[in-house]
Amino acid sequence: MKGAIISGAIHGFLAVAFGAFGAHALKEILNEYSSGIWDTAVQYQMFHASALLVIGILMSSKLFGDVKQLKWATICMNLGIVFFSGSLFILAISGIGILGAITPIGGVLFLSGWILVIVSATKYAK
Repeated sequence: MKGAIISGAIHGFLAVAFGAFGAHALKEILNEYSSGIWDTAVQYQMFHASALLVIGILMSSKLFGDVKQLKWATICMNLGIVFFSGSLFILAISGIGILGAITPIGGVLFLSGWILVIVSATKYAK
């Protein structure tokens, strides 16, 4: 629970910092296409940072009898941010197209995290 909240807050902080960095420091470096990639990475990082905060709150609320799936959801979403957003950040700056092959791994991890939240809610919510 504490880990989900802390990691969500860290990812939220980084999403704001990366968003500002992309808008200001990189505005002369990134073309329109790369800027769109950067923005997508920031958006997905912030969406899932918020989800991590909610998961942490759910875990601490004792609303769920068993938080095992929520712990795994936390792991999946954290790794999803690293693979999905991380690969897009690097792709936007470097232009190395092969990094686009890593991004779907992050997407699958995001989907897995959301499925684990659904399973947890349907099985264990009081």
